[in-house]
Amino acid sequence: MAAAWVTSLLWLVLMWPRSPFWASVGLMLGAWSHAIILAVELALASRVNRTDSVTQPSFAQRVNAWWQEATLTPSIFLWRQPFRWRDLPDNTGTAGRFAPGSTVVLIHGFVCNRGFWAPWMQAMRNAGVPYTSVNLEPVFGSIDAGVPLIEDAVSRAEQLGAKLPVLVCHSMGGLAARAWLASAPGNLRRVGRVITIGSPHHGTWLARWSRVTNGRQMRQHSDWLNALAAKEAALHGHQAYTPFLCWYSNADHIVFPTSTAMLPDADNRHVPGVPHVALAFHPTVMRESLAMVVPAAISPEARTAS
Repeated sequence: MAAAWVTSLLWLVLMWPRSPFWASVGLMLGAWSHAIILAVELALASRVNRTDSVTQPSFAQRVNAWWQEATLTPSIFLWRQPFRWRDLPDNTGTAGRFAPGSTVVLIHGFVCNRGFWAPWMQAMRNAGVPYTSVNLEPVFGSIDAGVPLIEDAVSRAEQLGAKLPVLVCHSMGGLAARAWLASAPGNLRRVGRVITIGSPHHGTWLARWSRVTNGRQMRQHSDWLNALAAKEAALHGHQAYTPFLCWYSNADHIVFPTSTAMLPDADNRHVPGVPHVALAFHPTVMRESLAMVVPAAISPEARTAS
C-alpha cells in the first residue's frame, strides 16, 4: 500500500515538468489502486479473522474503515512523511520546565518515519509533554537495527522527565521496542509503560508476501519472533509484558488475525471498526495513552473497557 503511494509521488514529481495532465492522471490512478488494495486487504482480513477469538466487524464498519484509511493515508505518505517530518523537532528543551509526568518516546512502524507522529507531537507540545523520537533505518533492514536508535531516544528521554519514559509505538515499532527491551537485562526497569498500537506481536498473515528482511521477521511463527519471545521469557519471565498496553482493532487490515496484536498479561484494549493507520490517531487511543503520561488528562470513568 505504501509502495503505491511512493510510486505515485515519484510519477508526479518526474512527469509534472513535462505534462501536468499526465502527471495528474498518474496520481489519480495511484489513488484508485490504493483504494483497491485497501479493499482487498480488508477482504483478506475478514476471511482470516473468521477463526479468530475477537468478534468480527459489521459490513458497515468495514466500509467505514475502508473510507477512513483511503482518505487519511495520502496526507501521511504523500505529504507529512516525505516533506514535513522535520516540522516538529523533538520536544526536549530544558529539564524541569515541562508539565509533571513522563517523557514519551515515539517509535513508528514499517515504511514510515517520525513525521507519522505529527498529531501526537502537536498534542504533547500543547500539553507541555516532552518527547523524543526515532527514524528506524534502514527502511527494509532487520528490526534489530532499530535497537541502538531506540537506546539513544530513551537515554535522551531519561534526562527530561521526573518519571520513567513511556514508549508509544505503532505497528512494527512495537516489535522494535520489544527488541530493545530484550537487548539488556535492565531495560524493562527503565520504562514506565510500553504502549503499542496495532503491533503484530505474534506476526501478521499479510507478511507472508513480504520479501524484505523486516517483513519476513513479521511473518507468523517466524524464527525472529520465536527467538524474541524466548529471550523475553529468559530475561523477564512472567513480567515481560505487564508494562504493556496493547491497542488493537478488528478492522485492522494490516495486522491480522486480530488477536495477534495482543500480549498475555498486558492491558489489551479493543477499538472496534478502526483500520490500521487510523488506529494510531483515534481519539480514544490518543486520549487514554496520553493520560498515562499526564494522568490528569482524563478521569477513570472515561476509560474504555480493557
